[in-house]
Amino acid sequence: MQLNKKVYPGFVSRPEKVLQFGEGNFLRCFVDWMFHELNKKTDFNGSVIAVQPIDKGMVDMLNEQDGLYTLYLRGLKNGKPESIHETIDVISRGINPYTDFQQYLKTAELPEMRYIISNTTEAGIAYDDQDEATATPPNSYPAKLAVWLKHRFETFAGDQAKGVHIIPCELIEKNADNLKRILLQLARKWDFSVEFINWLESACTFSNTLVDRIVPGYPRERIAEITEELGYEDKQVVEGEHFHLWVIEAPESLQKELPFPSIGLDVLYVKDITPYRTRKVRILNGAHTTLVPVAYLYGIDTVREAVEHPVVGKFIKEAIFDEIIPTLDLSREELEKFAGEVIDRFRNPYIKHLLMSISLNSFPKFETRVLPSVLEYIKREGKVPQKLAFSLAATIAFYRGKRGEEEISLNDDAAILVLLKNAWSKYDGTDESIEDVVREVLGYEKNWKLNLNAVEGLTNSVTTHLVNITKNGMEKAIETV
Repeated sequence: MQLNKKVYPGFVSRPEKVLQFGEGNFLRCFVDWMFHELNKKTDFNGSVIAVQPIDKGMVDMLNEQDGLYTLYLRGLKNGKPESIHETIDVISRGINPYTDFQQYLKTAELPEMRYIISNTTEAGIAYDDQDEATATPPNSYPAKLAVWLKHRFETFAGDQAKGVHIIPCELIEKNADNLKRILLQLARKWDFSVEFINWLESACTFSNTLVDRIVPGYPRERIAEITEELGYEDKQVVEGEHFHLWVIEAPESLQKELPFPSIGLDVLYVKDITPYRTRKVRILNGAHTTLVPVAYLYGIDTVREAVEHPVVGKFIKEAIFDEIIPTLDLSREELEKFAGEVIDRFRNPYIKHLLMSISLNSFPKFETRVLPSVLEYIKREGKVPQKLAFSLAATIAFYRGKRGEEEISLNDDAAILVLLKNAWSKYDGTDESIEDVVREVLGYEKNWKLNLNAVEGLTNSVTTHLVNITKNGMEKAIETV
């Protein structure tokens, strides 16, 4: 027996108010869950139409289940493991514009349609100069949205009240600003009317966002156990962590229409998401990048093991609280609360997060996620943050490609791999040759955007730590910091 509205007694049909580009795990575990909660706890009374943004997708499978799916939220809550599940009934239907473009276009004619959500991957918000307004459908997401908006404008004769709130969730900076820029570029290229362009700019709003929730997705390894627990088959089960955060740059009108915070959801309506993006990149992503080479060379394989380890766990917590948080401008209390939540997320007993899966492109990640903390710490404190410098040394050691006798499968830009291979080929066992390795790596301006050897004290600190790691091993070297 498969999940559908016949076996789900709580099924309710609601007005279609949300058009969502993307039917994958993240949106169903994040945004759709939030709209589901809004239906349960307020008079929102709306449903979501899921649009498949590429020609291959899952809307057929979603429609087989009448848009229903089971969401499992699993992780630490108040310090204790908790697993809960619920049927989410907010999706009314899925549409594949590649097989039924007219059905897709007709959703623009729905009077109560009000919100546009998207998660079309980082590459989704991009201008494609091959797109044509007459294609059915156009190739890119912005082009699909542009023709949809024009159809809505024409259907309602430019009625200002029929504008929409556009809230992209793609993981790129200024996602809404970029989307709006491309929409206007397409509208002008395709000679859409000045009246339409004015309507787009005056009747529609564009909100930059930051999204944060770990979503492992479909629990393939335990689906038999889940099917037995539920008593029916669900091909669209999705798993996520309890933690969730949605930061939205939004006008007051949107805050009133979507009162997520009032029902206990971690949604922040702000004037500028920049400090929150910086907080996430520096603390969450930065901690991951700082942790990986240290923990892996120590002999640890997963994030949870690393954070719970008495030595490595202490190292990463002190790196966050003593060297990363002091470089940020939000309140200390707010930053420490977020950092505590990050540590709990790393300790999630239901997620096996391999360090090697995070190690991809470690040097570019260090440049964007950790180096800003290093430079800001030096600027504010007048000294090098030793734990972050130790992590940089560990990263260089990691790219030597060995953990004891075990080969490390390195994955990075080819030029970086060549750089590290050449640098390490000159190592002859002396401290001087280690310093040469460090100077060569820190001088690679293409990655760092500057010559890090010019940063006072950094070369010496990294060299000292790398000598220690190379000669004494990670277990002894970490004791020095």
